[in-house]
Amino acid sequence: MIIPTKHTNFSESLLGFGGYILTRLESPVSVDDLWKQYQIDYKNEMYFAKHGFDNLLLAIVFLYSIGAVNEQNGAITKCG
Repeated sequence: MIIPTKHTNFSESLLGFGGYILTRLESPVSVDDLWKQYQIDYKNEMYFAKHGFDNLLLAIVFLYSIGAVNEQNGAITKCG
């Protein structure tokens, strides 16, 4: 689900997960490293919604489609 509904928490939506991803893009990072960081944050209860790797990819594609992130040489960077 891209956007939250009254039965879905914001953190469980791709929009919320995209927000989390943007906070982790202080410097260029690979998708694998981003996934590892998410797993660490989830384990340490710094992000409360459980997402799979496919949701990570969907959130990155969503962020790319709205111009929030860019990919260069295998690294994801925040635009602007």
